[in-house]
Amino acid sequence: QVQLVESGGGLVQAGGSLRLSCTASGRTFSYSTMGWFRQAPGKEREFVAATTWSAGNIYYADPVKGRFTISRDNTKNTVYLQMNSLKPEDTAVYYCAADKPYSSGSGSYYSRSRTYDYWGQGTQVTVSS
Repeated sequence: QVQLVESGGGLVQAGGSLRLSCTASGRTFSYSTMGWFRQAPGKEREFVAATTWSAGNIYYADPVKGRFTISRDNTKNTVYLQMNSLKPEDTAVYYCAADKPYSSGSGSYYSRSRTYDYWGQGTQVTVSS
C-alpha cells in the first residue's frame, strides 16, 4: 500500500523556520515528481513547490520564492520543504504529493493538484504574528 507521511509541522513565530518532511512507503518514488501543496482555512489548495524525479527541475509558487527550498533524498524515499522567513499568511495544512513515475511536464503541469496520484494526510503549520 502506497503511503505518504508528512511531519515537521508546528507553531512558529513570524520570521522563524520549519522543515517539513514527507516519507513515502509502498514503492520507490525515486522516479516520481514530488510536490508540496497547502490549504488555508476557507481557501482552495494551492501549489507550493515541486521537484522532478531527476531533481533537474524545481518549481516554486511566487509567494514562497526565495524563502522556501524543496529537496529530496531518493535513498530515503523522502522529500523536504525548508521554510524560512515564515509569515502569518503561510499558515495552512501542508500536503505532500507524488506523481506517477517517469512523467514529464512543465512548471504549470506540476503546479496542478490533479497531476498527482498520491497524497499525504497533511501537517499543520501555524505562523503567529
